[in-house]
Amino acid sequence: MDPGPASGDARSTPDPGTRGPAATPAASVPAAPSATPTVPATLDPAPPAPCPHYHEAVELLGARWTGAIVDVLLSSGPLRFTAIANAIPDLSDRLLSQRLKDLEDRGVVTRDDHRGPPRHTRYALTPMGRELEPAVAALKAWGRRWLDTSAASFRRM
Repeated sequence: MDPGPASGDARSTPDPGTRGPAATPAASVPAAPSATPTVPATLDPAPPAPCPHYHEAVELLGARWTGAIVDVLLSSGPLRFTAIANAIPDLSDRLLSQRLKDLEDRGVVTRDDHRGPPRHTRYALTPMGRELEPAVAALKAWGRRWLDTSAASFRRM
């Protein structure tokens, strides 16, 4: 029968009631200072949430071709459907109709049906839509300054 390791042997197993070296008193061995200080979790706070009004405006005008439609109506005043379509030749009639309906539902565009001969419909910006003029002008100025539309990689709307 093997009596086990000697009591002074460094390979001795710890007493079953202890958990190894952590069970020895630490008062005799000072803790080494950490090389990197602890950084509080609040050092990089979460960024503020975007303004919901800004987000909604960008979503409305950022829909494909909507900005171009608003720009045409700002430049020309009330127009018939075909005049808007001719001003934006790459825009399909179906999508133009949908965008005009979306803008009308949101109060940016008004639809005026003329019943007299000849019958026709004109679309115009509401006062709310006309208030977009400074924003559209600022975007145009920014685009002229920063976007190179002559580059081969530039994609037309």
